[in-house]
Amino acid sequence: MGDSEATGTLTRRRRATFAARRGVSLLPMNGRSAAGCHSSVTADINGDNSQGKQELSLETARSKSKSEKKKRRNDLTDRLSCHRTQESLLCSASGYNNYRGILNWCVVMLVLSNARLFLENLLRYGVLVDPIQVISLFLKDPYSWPAACLVIASNVFILVALYTERQLSKGSFSELVGFLVHCINMAIMLTFPAALVLLVPSMTPVGGAFTLGTYTILFLKLYSYKDVNMWCRELSTAKAKTLARSLSCPSAQHLKGNREVCYPGNLTIRDMYYFVFAPTLCYELNFPRSPNIRMGFLLRRLFEMLFLIQLLVGLTQQWIIPIIQSSMKPLEDMDLSRMTERLLRLAVPNHLLWLMFFYWYFHSSMNFTAELLRFGDRQFYRDWWNSETVTYFWQNWNIPVHKWCLRHFYKPLLRKGFSKIVSQSAVFFLSAFFHEYLVSVPLRMFRLWAFMGMMAQLPLAWIAGRFLRGAYGNAAVWISIIIGQPFAVLMYVHDYYVLNYREESE
Repeated sequence: MGDSEATGTLTRRRRATFAARRGVSLLPMNGRSAAGCHSSVTADINGDNSQGKQELSLETARSKSKSEKKKRRNDLTDRLSCHRTQESLLCSASGYNNYRGILNWCVVMLVLSNARLFLENLLRYGVLVDPIQVISLFLKDPYSWPAACLVIASNVFILVALYTERQLSKGSFSELVGFLVHCINMAIMLTFPAALVLLVPSMTPVGGAFTLGTYTILFLKLYSYKDVNMWCRELSTAKAKTLARSLSCPSAQHLKGNREVCYPGNLTIRDMYYFVFAPTLCYELNFPRSPNIRMGFLLRRLFEMLFLIQLLVGLTQQWIIPIIQSSMKPLEDMDLSRMTERLLRLAVPNHLLWLMFFYWYFHSSMNFTAELLRFGDRQFYRDWWNSETVTYFWQNWNIPVHKWCLRHFYKPLLRKGFSKIVSQSAVFFLSAFFHEYLVSVPLRMFRLWAFMGMMAQLPLAWIAGRFLRGAYGNAAVWISIIIGQPFAVLMYVHDYYVLNYREESE
């Protein structure tokens, strides 16, 4: 009996343990309620959820370990690899644009090469710079100053233009009479100094070029003066009180205590001579004015003017003249290969002198004059060195002339019904005429090199604009600058020296 009871008790304990381990819910026995059974079921469900969370955490840990292993593997691959997809720096697709070192290299090479040429020139010719000799470029006879007298005589044409405009404003002259007086006045301005330059033996080529350049500038200024005043009369006839133009009125900060000038209040000697000396060719009733004169800026420009003019004269005497003198024999013998070699030797120094002259005139001199007169518009040039077309160069290297041509010649032709091509050709023709006028008359010989060089810009502009783009177009513009118009000027200089050399030998 005792053994059987012990065995039964042991069997019941094992069954209870087995049921508890497997989570099996037993039916209510021995007076247990349904609530107890429900609590046991909830406990079993919570046990299952905790087991699922444990499995998710295990999977997350495995994925993290895999990603860390993959990352370590990629890091190891990156450390071992030395190549990636990329472009060469000199390719445009690389996006690299910092070529400052190459630019510095070009400057160093340019300085070294020209230093060699300078030393070679000194060893061969010695020091040729003579400041006293510069005076002979303007004067042959110390008691005769024809160039200075002609420049002083230009005041007559200025006063005639002012008098004509005053009479037109009063109604004393009709429009036709005023137009004829202006035409006669400006025609004499071009022919009278040219005749004196050709006929007066004491007039030097440099003095003649300076005189004709002065009269050409006055011609363009007086033409603009005539046009603007005519526009004012037309607006006055239409009962307009002021001349409303985009650049005619200064800004509000420049008008402190100053009143705008209205037509015909602008027809004064002071207003006229301000326009004559102002660094512009286009007349306006109210120019933009700077608030004050900056003495530091003015002195820097003055120093540049004095230094660069001495440098230009010195380099011309030391570098240009010896090459020209050595070129006489090839030109006389018509040796084509040696002539080409001499002209190419002259092209580089001539171009460097042209660049220095550009800076001296368009930056130093014109800014000095503008600062002295408090003239506000200082845009005398734009980025012509980045020109990709010949047309862009001619539109941006000389802004005063470009504004005059656009305002008083190109647009009036368009308004009269001419096409753009015809109007552009007319502008180049006018420019070619004045280039020839400023070169041939002072040298007293007519070869038409400057005229043909300017007219050749038309087909060159068409070819470069149609077939060349970007850097190639910019290179074509630089080549045309170096061996184009400066090359034509060199032809004149060669012809002049050869002509005088033959006359002296005869």
